[in-house]
Order: sequence, then structure tokens, then C-alpha cells
Amino acid sequence: MKRNIFIFHGTGGNPEENWFPWLKERLERKGHQVFVPQFPLPENDSLETRLKVLEKYNKYIDANTILIGHSRGGLFLFRVLERLKDPVYASFLVSASIGIKPYVLYRESYKFSNGYKFDWDVIRSHSKKFFVYHSDNDPYTSLKNGKAIANHLMVKLTCISNAGHFNRASGYTKFEKLFQDILSVL
Repeated sequence: MKRNIFIFHGTGGNPEENWFPWLKERLERKGHQVFVPQFPLPENDSLETRLKVLEKYNKYIDANTILIGHSRGGLFLFRVLERLKDPVYASFLVSASIGIKPYVLYRESYKFSNGYKFDWDVIRSHSKKFFVYHSDNDPYTSLKNGKAIANHLMVKLTCISNAGHFNRASGYTKFEKLFQDILSVL
């Protein structure tokens, strides 16, 4: 079955960074439609501006959709799930944070996240499957965030040693484990 797959980048990110182009190309080769929306730069990055960007993709978000959020993109993914009427097929969270310190962008993300208050019951009910990835040496967001997210979602945390923030600076221009896990649910 062909799926619509979204990759949400983090703060100041773009669709051409990290492992996003590699994953997009691999999934498109398998016949899926992959969207990597460009969200605003940090000075204009807010929940509202991201939701506005996502509006033009609403027709592609349904029961067969897969959402992937990296860093602040994971925080955004939670807010999207809270607003959906119907569940998506699967959600993948990479180096996401829910405000547990140490977290480098704690203050900047506080307003974005509405004070780090989440409706976990609604979030869990709006995705049929969840996968959570974190590293033990992420320089931006502590492993405690990954553990707490996995706990709230009632899934196992995939902790990858020395993967940093799963970005280009950490050597992540490919993300084979994520790709394999996506394939496992297609």
C-alpha cells in the first residue's frame, strides 16, 4: 500500500539537511509519497506558523499516513496528533524533547509547546504505532526526554549510543535503523 509520509525538521532546519533527503529518496523508490515541509526560521518559528504551513498538506494526512519528527519536529508532531480527528498509521520520534532539562532550547520551546503540557491519552489514540529514538550523548536534549516520551507512549525506547542529535554534525546523513523500522510497518 502506498503511504503518505511526512518528515518534520527541527529548529532552523530544512528539508535538505541530515538524513532527510536520503530517507525521502529511499521511501519514494518504494512507491511512497514523502513530504518534508519547510518550516519558518527560528525568529518566526511557532506552533501557529508551523500549523499554517501544514494546512496545505491536510488532504494527505489520513489513516495511512506516517509522521516522522526530528528534534522540535517531534514536539510539533505531538501537537499535530493532539489536533487530528482520526489517527495516523505510525509516528516516529527522533531526538524529540518534552521539556526535561537539560534541554538547550528549553526557553525557546516553552512557548512553542504551550508549556510542555501534553494530552498523552489523545496523542496515543491518534497514532496506531509509535517508535522513539534517542542517543546517550545528544548535546541538545537529554536522554531523560527520550525515556519519558517512550514511557508516555507505552513503547520501547531505541537508544543508539554515540549518535548525538542524529544530525549531519553527528554523522547522520543516513539513518538505516529508522528506515528498517519504517519498512517493518509498511
